[in-house]
Amino acid sequence: MKHEKLDGMIKGWFVGSFEPSAFSTDACEVAVKSYKAGDCERAHYHKIATEITLILKGKVRMMGREWGEGDIVVLEPGEVTGFEALTDAINVVVKVPGATQDKYNVSD
Repeated sequence: MKHEKLDGMIKGWFVGSFEPSAFSTDACEVAVKSYKAGDCERAHYHKIATEITLILKGKVRMMGREWGEGDIVVLEPGEVTGFEALTDAINVVVKVPGATQDKYNVSD
């Protein structure tokens, strides 16, 4: 058995081929990400991974649309999105496959 704490992980990522992680694998990456209202992430895309985001709590803007609790947004490789927390929010993010170095920021 192994035990870790989410607050010991980097930016909520706890499964994947990086350290620290609760479970190391190349198959996927998993995070629980907490945001304060107004937090933003730059527009980006992945060339390899599909990114699945579950909005567990709050309201966010992705792909130019507002999403709320229970919405699941699936982004295929090449689809570009930015992120804005419209309220305090908690998201669960899964990337399949786990592909480190597969995040490409879009120029402003």
